[in-house]
Amino acid sequence: MPMTFAIGYRHASEGERFSSLALDYAEVGEVYFPWVDEPSGRPVLGFGEGDDAETIREVLREELTALRAGGRKLDLLLNANCYGEKAMSIALEDHLKAILAELTDWGCRPEIITVASPFLAAMIRRHAPEIEIRASVNMRLATVQAMDYLKPWFDSFYIGRDVQRNLENVKRFSDWARTNGKRIGLLANSGCLRNCPWQTYHDNLVAHSTEAAKKLNVSGFNPHLCWTLYRDAENFPELLKATWIRPEDLARYEPYVDFVKLATRQHSRPRLVVDAYVSRGYRGDLLDLMEPGFAPVFHRAGVALDNARFPSDWAERTGRCARECESCGYCEKVFTEITGA
Repeated sequence: MPMTFAIGYRHASEGERFSSLALDYAEVGEVYFPWVDEPSGRPVLGFGEGDDAETIREVLREELTALRAGGRKLDLLLNANCYGEKAMSIALEDHLKAILAELTDWGCRPEIITVASPFLAAMIRRHAPEIEIRASVNMRLATVQAMDYLKPWFDSFYIGRDVQRNLENVKRFSDWARTNGKRIGLLANSGCLRNCPWQTYHDNLVAHSTEAAKKLNVSGFNPHLCWTLYRDAENFPELLKATWIRPEDLARYEPYVDFVKLATRQHSRPRLVVDAYVSRGYRGDLLDLMEPGFAPVFHRAGVALDNARFPSDWAERTGRCARECESCGYCEKVFTEITGA
């Protein structure tokens, strides 16, 4: 089957409904969405939008109904990295059943649930065995061996971002998946640092973002390592060493990957992202496509990543990267060539 796209539901208080965007592209096969007031891999649904929870809930119901009517698969995100003391509780099991019951009442029972919790995977298998259980990108699956361990509980997997640029890795994942009746995907436009040593800390913090926002927090500390590094323009080339894949290079992965996730839940211009990857090309600044997007800090320094100026060997070189950055210098060289900085 051809590779399809999974895009993340973004609540908007006004303007275009997200369902309209998703339904405009036949290549978009899935829409992933969090539950209202539910922790996930990003801040809670509607965070910063100003709408109350009931309004957000009603809009979500309308959107999911439209997506279901349009033939798009629904992927419920229960992919928080931390559920605290409830992590293996009857209370969390009951919460899962309650969410599924309400979505079923809406006529929007999901075809897929993406989790980072092995407990939730086991509970979905117990209570809703017909639903595809997907391993979140937050599980950081870097080896075929890791997927093999998870085989009894998961039906599909996101490849760990840190290893996905290497096409040989992707081929190995693909061979294993097809042999074992599983499916694999990747996240194409993540702006996150490769091998980020703060990811576990940050993911756990995001899972508790509602509670954390109510605390008297220490000023001056930024929990995002990436934003902290990019305060210094000397670190800008690190962005080229990250995990994103250019729209033009996506064809390399098509024989091996079943679905491609596009991060759009917090992106201010999701249609731009979808259009670039569906069309396999983008004429402009690659910073415009990433989530998180660092365009503001790069642009203040007069720096843009002109996609047209990337060298012809970019995909090949980064696809066989040995991750010996201290002695390589390729990304620093390319950064200078495409930015003039």
